[in-house]
Amino acid sequence: MTLLDGKSLSLQIQDTLQSIITKLPSAPKLVVLLVGDDPASHAYVGMKAKACERVGIVGEVLRFSHDVEESEILAHIERLNRDTSVHGLLVQLPLPSHINTTKILESISPHKDVDGFHPLNVGRIQCNTQIDRAFAPATPLGVMRLLEHYHIDVKGKNVAIIGASNIVGKPLAALMNNACATTSLCHIHTKDISTYTRAADIICVGVGKPNLIGADMVQEGAIVIDIGINRLESGALVGDVEFEAVAPKCSFITPVPGGVGPMTIASLLENTLKAYRLLESSATP
Repeated sequence: MTLLDGKSLSLQIQDTLQSIITKLPSAPKLVVLLVGDDPASHAYVGMKAKACERVGIVGEVLRFSHDVEESEILAHIERLNRDTSVHGLLVQLPLPSHINTTKILESISPHKDVDGFHPLNVGRIQCNTQIDRAFAPATPLGVMRLLEHYHIDVKGKNVAIIGASNIVGKPLAALMNNACATTSLCHIHTKDISTYTRAADIICVGVGKPNLIGADMVQEGAIVIDIGINRLESGALVGDVEFEAVAPKCSFITPVPGGVGPMTIASLLENTLKAYRLLESSATP
């Protein structure tokens, strides 16, 4: 069994990005809009800010109170869309219930949408067209980069994806399909997910439920990508996979923490550099 070490790969990617960014005529700039006081959101934004600083990306966080008006958020996004010094723009989710998340995400310029949530980017990833100009969400992109790094070819593999969110499951299925895998996308209404996981060469799970995937649901030699992150009452961080029981059956498995999480950050930084290059090239006469 081999651990898929996302932490070390993320640091390698960040070192490469740093060496590239130091040679650029100007630094890429990423702006994050953070609404409310959700502790997890603040922690994630803090990690993004530190990673930006490490590689030389200018990171700016705009903070808003929980009761901010939707119109105020939209006005800031409109201003940032026009600001040529801003290359990447994202809104930290989740948003308070009085704000229309879809409306907010669709207001972000698709050329600055480094989270890959705008319908134009979603469509390009789904249709596998103009990929060089499209942004995939950072977590699915990080999963694919991790598999690639360990020379795991998904072509022809049966892949079970547990969790059909717009942020992880659906775009990951699209990326897997684009790479010629055969995917099963399971969700809360799937009658028996073990039917799919037992037949899978690769299992990707991200639903936020500890011990969802047990040893009896995994075939020998399977590759398991645990995207879940859960904090137990003890304070320990665990994924959605019963790691101690499942790991001995696997050929490869991600740890939690230290697997997919760091790759999400690295992929966001890569998307920001990509946005910089695309916007700077389009501004060149």
